[in-house]
Amino acid sequence: MSLQKSFPLNCSIHSHQRSAVSKKVSLLKTEGFRRFPIAILVFALSMLTTMTLNAATFVDVTNEAGIRFQHSSGTRSSLLPEDMGSGAGFADIDNDGDIDLYIVNIPGPFTQDGNRNKGNTNTLYLNNGNGTFTDITRTAGVGHQGYGMGCVFADYDGDADLDLYLTNYGENVLYRNNGNATFTDVTESAGVVCDLWSTGAAFADVDGDTDLDLYVCNYVTYDLEQLEQMKAESLQSGKPVPSALNPHVFEPQDNVFYRNNGDGTFTDVTDDTGIAAVGGRSMQAIFSDFDNDNDLDLYVANDTTTNHVYRNDGSGNFTDVSAESWAADFRGSMGLAAGDYDADGDTDLFMSHWVDEENALYRNLFVEDRDAKQIRFVDESYTAMLAEGSIKQIGWGTNLFDFDNDGDLDIFVTNGSTFQELRRPEVLIPQPDMLFRNNGDETFTDVSQETGIATLPLRVGRGATFGDYDNDGDVDIFIVNNHAPPTLLRNEGGNRNNWLQIKLVGEGINRDAIGAKIQVKTAERTQVKEIYAGDSYMSFNSLIAEFGVGNATQIETLQVTWQNGKTQRLHNIPSNQRIHITQESSQ
Repeated sequence: MSLQKSFPLNCSIHSHQRSAVSKKVSLLKTEGFRRFPIAILVFALSMLTTMTLNAATFVDVTNEAGIRFQHSSGTRSSLLPEDMGSGAGFADIDNDGDIDLYIVNIPGPFTQDGNRNKGNTNTLYLNNGNGTFTDITRTAGVGHQGYGMGCVFADYDGDADLDLYLTNYGENVLYRNNGNATFTDVTESAGVVCDLWSTGAAFADVDGDTDLDLYVCNYVTYDLEQLEQMKAESLQSGKPVPSALNPHVFEPQDNVFYRNNGDGTFTDVTDDTGIAAVGGRSMQAIFSDFDNDNDLDLYVANDTTTNHVYRNDGSGNFTDVSAESWAADFRGSMGLAAGDYDADGDTDLFMSHWVDEENALYRNLFVEDRDAKQIRFVDESYTAMLAEGSIKQIGWGTNLFDFDNDGDLDIFVTNGSTFQELRRPEVLIPQPDMLFRNNGDETFTDVSQETGIATLPLRVGRGATFGDYDNDGDVDIFIVNNHAPPTLLRNEGGNRNNWLQIKLVGEGINRDAIGAKIQVKTAERTQVKEIYAGDSYMSFNSLIAEFGVGNATQIETLQVTWQNGKTQRLHNIPSNQRIHITQESSQ
């Protein structure tokens, strides 16, 4: 086990802020407010100053950080694959302690004969460690020009660096990390060639053999040879749209599950495991231990079709429990996030939805003394005060994360329409992104305005990835905007509350301990997080577990439950640092 401390913070009030308070008190004294006790005035102003200091905001630093990315190029040609993407991922590809950024792209609009224009590529930005990035796409060898949808990172071969899997409209790609910030295309030799229309993907060790298996979501059969027929009119949510933009018109494709053979190759075992999600029009999947039996279950979010819930029997085979779970959501699901928003020790779900289908928050009903074979959720969207504000939005990238480090999980959703502007059909309708603060009582408040989210330029949001790219102790956000530049949002002030970041190092092939659980206990609360590889919307979040701990200056107990069920505990850990925990060989 190793502990590495970094990034200490100074939480005191700066001199210019103290000066501002003094000036306000002096002004009040000279304007006839002497009848109020000065002590009360000082206290009130101090409270206002403290509230201002503790109010985390987000600032667009895309240009400042050196990101010069453009999603797509040329004029949109009103075909569905253009409008669906794309995603992004925060991942430390060179093991230097900061997270790099990969952005998926589509090369350009389709031509009239259905061919794909060549143009923009996917882009890899290396984190310089000073808040800026450098484009290393060409030297890294990952500038794929397929019709990009999503990405997910994982160390599938156990050599201690992160590999990259890309989903496309067309053939997917697996890049093996060479260990020197370059990659090699090993798609065919690894046995993961998939030429369907793939969307989200997720890695996880579902059978307990310490290597990472791969689940790939697929969408619909969309044949460009039928381009003329697809231009006919159809109705979507009661509104006329071209058939080419209506997923209801097209047959869904089955998903694919690849079992890792432990030698750098995979085998398609979809039919053997029972998790094809037949007829799903799937967007994103996530592996999580919903029933707390120490194996990873699967939730699949589908567009315009019922979602699927699969329970792992412990050996890597699954049972479809969608109906009895109460979480077989019937709406158009896009983004997917998991986390313990109500702090009761189990994994809840949040998913972003299509217009007129409010976003959904599913509370996990797990209890210790009930039948462990049961997975059950209840939709708390309205009681949590999340539903009504999202009805007119189309949500995509999302996450349950603690943006203000107060110890509970907040929710971010990036929005963007799939409907065209009436007078400019080549342009999709932009929508505002939204941030909801957890009130600590199982309800949420829209804080988009006060955190700067509502003042951002309107864009057509799609994928979003989350992580602390500038290593200052709070979680930042990167958003991919369809047919537009992206948005990098730096969190300003989330680190004024205390925090702890944890990087797990597992033994065996699963070096990043995907699927492990971390429990952090302070004097005031207990939090639990799992390590995921693949969530949000066709995106990948940082593998560093970020905990906000509010006023706590130390963590009383930190417990890691590795996927083999063994636990490891640490005690009395000072906050405001990042620590590395290596799995003990006996664990």
